[in-house]
Amino acid sequence: MPVRALFALLVVVFTVANALAQSFPSRPIKILVPSVPGSSPDIRARQIAAKLSDAFGQPVIVENRPGANGLIAAREAAKAPADGHTLFLALINNAVADLLTTETCCRLNQELIPVSRFSMTPLLVVVNPAVPGRTLTEFLEQAKAKPEAFSYASHGPGSISQLVGEMLKLERGVRLLEVPYKGVNSELPDLAGGQLNVAFPVPQVVLASIRAGKLRALAVMARERLDILPDVPSVAELGMPSIEAVAWNGIFVPAGTPAPAVQALHRELVRAYTSPEVREQLHAGGAYAAADTPEEFAAFVRAEKEKWGKVIREAGIKGQ
Repeated sequence: MPVRALFALLVVVFTVANALAQSFPSRPIKILVPSVPGSSPDIRARQIAAKLSDAFGQPVIVENRPGANGLIAAREAAKAPADGHTLFLALINNAVADLLTTETCCRLNQELIPVSRFSMTPLLVVVNPAVPGRTLTEFLEQAKAKPEAFSYASHGPGSISQLVGEMLKLERGVRLLEVPYKGVNSELPDLAGGQLNVAFPVPQVVLASIRAGKLRALAVMARERLDILPDVPSVAELGMPSIEAVAWNGIFVPAGTPAPAVQALHRELVRAYTSPEVREQLHAGGAYAAADTPEEFAAFVRAEKEKWGKVIREAGIKGQ
């Protein structure tokens, strides 16, 4: 192609992209959330919805589509017009669901493409105070010596709680007795009452019970300690970095969404994630904002699928 013609083509492409960037968004934006109103992901979505609305001058509506381990919301998001006006707050559950289903409608990094990762919340290893072993090392030694003598809460096949229990078996040789619960956090009364020995919750739901001495936190399943639980060591400092487990979420859009729209969304999402009030709210719950690029988020999702895929294969976990 002659240089003059190539230059003219580039001018046209730049003009069109610039016009699209300036016109986006042209109508209200919708955020699909794969969990119920009042849940942690729902609260996260509403935190950023207000800020996106202020930034873009358009209403930003949060719509809840719970069910099927996140697939209901993912399907709807993937079918939406690829114009940046439908966002999907994907959870770690969605990455796991991609590994357990044969559906190809709405896979992360494929039919849905990343914009930016939002919150990262390390899980805790929490036990009833009557459980022997003051440290995670001591507890794992006793659990290894007595297979299935200690019970843990699971939320069904492919749930992050079940995967953590299986990861402990694979990585540390520990066989805990799985006790299934229908709802997330529904196990906490049994844990406090002693009918259950160990659980792997996010910090915010057990912080008050830990501080009151009703539960004991053995470790943060992350590289570093949490400021809100300064006396609880991380698995990394205990020499167990392989059992890191973090609940995460982030924004995806349908594949084919124009780059200018993705860039505009990324810019304003990162601004929302890192605003002082959002950072403070995350910090209070033991979480933090990742605020990474689409490329970094895509790489993170690939790594998570590889990590949990290994656990699923070796444990023989099947989807329902």
